[in-house]
Amino acid sequence: MIGYNDRAHVADAVRSALAQGPSVAEVVAVDDRSTDGSADSLDRLAADDGRLRVIRRDVNSGGCGTPRNTGIDAVTAPYVMFLDSDDLLPPGAVDALLAAAEGAGASVASGLCVRRELPSGREQPWQESLYAAHSVLARPGQRPRLVHDTLCVNKLYRTDFLREHGIRFPEGRFLYEDFVFTARVLAAGPRVALVPDRVYVWHVRRAAERLSLSLDRGHIDNWEARTRACALAYDILLTAGQKELARAARAKFLDHDVRMYARELGLRDPEYRRAWWTHTREYLGRYDAADWEQDPATPGRLLGRLLLESPEPRDLPRLRDLAARPGRLLPPYARTPDGTPVWSADLPQVSLAPFLASPVETLPLALDAELRPRAGTGTLTLRLHELYGRVAEAGPRELEVRWESRDDARVRGRATAALAPAGPDLWSAEPPVDIGALGAGVWDLRLTVRFANGARREVTAAARAGAGRLRRRAVPGLRHGVLLVQPYATHSGALALRVATGLRGLFRILRGRLRRLRR
Repeated sequence: MIGYNDRAHVADAVRSALAQGPSVAEVVAVDDRSTDGSADSLDRLAADDGRLRVIRRDVNSGGCGTPRNTGIDAVTAPYVMFLDSDDLLPPGAVDALLAAAEGAGASVASGLCVRRELPSGREQPWQESLYAAHSVLARPGQRPRLVHDTLCVNKLYRTDFLREHGIRFPEGRFLYEDFVFTARVLAAGPRVALVPDRVYVWHVRRAAERLSLSLDRGHIDNWEARTRACALAYDILLTAGQKELARAARAKFLDHDVRMYARELGLRDPEYRRAWWTHTREYLGRYDAADWEQDPATPGRLLGRLLLESPEPRDLPRLRDLAARPGRLLPPYARTPDGTPVWSADLPQVSLAPFLASPVETLPLALDAELRPRAGTGTLTLRLHELYGRVAEAGPRELEVRWESRDDARVRGRATAALAPAGPDLWSAEPPVDIGALGAGVWDLRLTVRFANGARREVTAAARAGAGRLRRRAVPGLRHGVLLVQPYATHSGALALRVATGLRGLFRILRGRLRRLRR
């Protein structure tokens, strides 16, 4: 376990490791020269449990790799795991991984990590599809999607495997060091066991005064560090002869990394946008033809093509929607004179022709939404746009509507509404919304389009802006007396809803608004 100036959380992390029981022979806590008393807290814990050994580094490393390497050198147990000082191991994590590794004779065992947003406690599984069932891989190349799970902490490693292959983390202040470490693990070609058990809780504290290195994405050097780590991971896999994994790593960069940062471009200043655009174009210039041929209709590859073909930032709102999950491609829908679908009339070299052969359930279908609050209720107007004839071909029939709580993922307000033609290349539905029944909190709109041919597509809807559509309103409600309702656009442009209930909730929101205005 590594830590630096994290006195508030380090004891909980250590206790979660010690609580795993007799399977844990030792916990090596490496303090990276903390100045807040963290090491003293660790020493007090060590006095109560002889399995805890505290190592105090003399000089702060500036990153996570060096203290982890210190830990690798110090451990004496046959297997090793990694833990960050602000995270937790859930009960039974070590037993599940150890049983899988020993049962399969695997050098690496990996399980499900959940991202827990604090303070809400909402949890989101990380790379859940990899951990749907117990499985054993004779070599990583059997499942190229392993490159998407770049975390080092949800895995158990045979200690002598790491040492025999010289697998270590980059030293010093190297952001995204786990990208490189994981690539070195996969490059060595170990036997891998996968388990569906929860084995790691990754705490995400977006409101913390000091953001984690990976969350602090507001500066261009963060993106440069990420691309540097991705490039090194690719080179490691390619040099080791793991060509399929190397190709998958480049695909992952487009599908995950580029999309995540592209969604946030609208939040950045023009200087950042230009620097990000230029740097990303330079990086993607290293891709070869085969990198672009695989799954050409995916949003990530379309974004990459757009970046390469345009020397300056452009079409940012449309780009943001395409980068959303799931992606949305909003109008206009341009064609060349011969009828080929393209990104836009002034960028015809970015072809959208692969859409014509893709199943409708994989297309970046575009919906937009407007919510009009009334007394305790509201009317939701949803519009589905045609996409080069593919929507009409599949026959849109109805929308399943649900509202998901941002706090705890509970779902309310389920409804089904028929889709009806609403003009050329447009279908619409107007399901009612019982805002009072939703209650206080932030609610994300989730939708499923059902087609006559049996296909289904999970989608979100872009928030229609302008003309006061996203204005905060106070409306009467039977259950709570008064509701403060604000439809708004998320960072990815999707419609979401903030609700405060009762006079107390109303005053709390207003006080927060006044404090922000004063600042």
